[in-house]
Amino acid sequence: MAKEIYGIIGYPVKHSLSPEMQNAAFHALGIDAEYRLFEVPPSGLDSFLGSIADKKIAGLNVTVPHKIKAKEYIERHGTLNEHAVKLGAVNTIKVSGDGRLCGYNTDGPGFYRSLVEDLRFEPEGKEVFVLGAGGAARAVVMYLGNGPRAVSIFDVDAVKAAGLKSHYGKYYDPGRLNILTDAGRIKDVIYKSDLLINATPVGMKESDPSPVAKDLLRAGLYVYDLVYNRPLTQLVKDANAAKAHAVTGSGMLLYQGVAAFEIWTGRKAPVAVMRKELKESLKRG
Repeated sequence: MAKEIYGIIGYPVKHSLSPEMQNAAFHALGIDAEYRLFEVPPSGLDSFLGSIADKKIAGLNVTVPHKIKAKEYIERHGTLNEHAVKLGAVNTIKVSGDGRLCGYNTDGPGFYRSLVEDLRFEPEGKEVFVLGAGGAARAVVMYLGNGPRAVSIFDVDAVKAAGLKSHYGKYYDPGRLNILTDAGRIKDVIYKSDLLINATPVGMKESDPSPVAKDLLRAGLYVYDLVYNRPLTQLVKDANAAKAHAVTGSGMLLYQGVAAFEIWTGRKAPVAVMRKELKESLKRG
């Protein structure tokens, strides 16, 4: 039997730590499979997804900037897990024996598990501020649902933010979600918030500044930076200096990858192996 091919599609994608983590999991369970990187520009997404069967790909992860567009493609040409529909984005694809695509979203569950286990934060009844309104933000906000007392969102792309609010309103009380159109209000909103989530890609490069001004952080604030490809981002460093509670998104990456592995293989993922490999990959940079 030929080796099964899995991978991740994104643009860019070279920074991804998923190959090391998933290949370690395959090896640990004796599965003859290989996880690869597929760098696909936005203009080539439909063509790539349409040729998955020809490429003998059994499953994929989906990352920036394709999560929402992949969901829209599979909505037309495959099937969507109920969870992916609700969260409004796809980050995991399973290819059936007949080549049909099924889209899932493991970002939401992965984020929530890490939020509770790594950051020790329970969001129910709390005030949450989310910076960014893209695919990752959608997964996080939709998974939190009606749990928080209120969620405020800011994105420089007002249309994208409005789209998230519209989608949220299909499933939850729209009164709980507030879209900031004035960046000048961010200071006051963060001051009232219990949890700050960075759902933008700012921080992925070592030279990136923090997406949040240092003087907006305070002791006792919980900060979750979804950026996962570096041990510490500037936002987390600034939060630690302010005596806030902060983590990067490596835990979310781990747990969404665990869920994806189990969707693809139908087997329980070797979480300890995946966590160890992820930590070593982060150290290697």
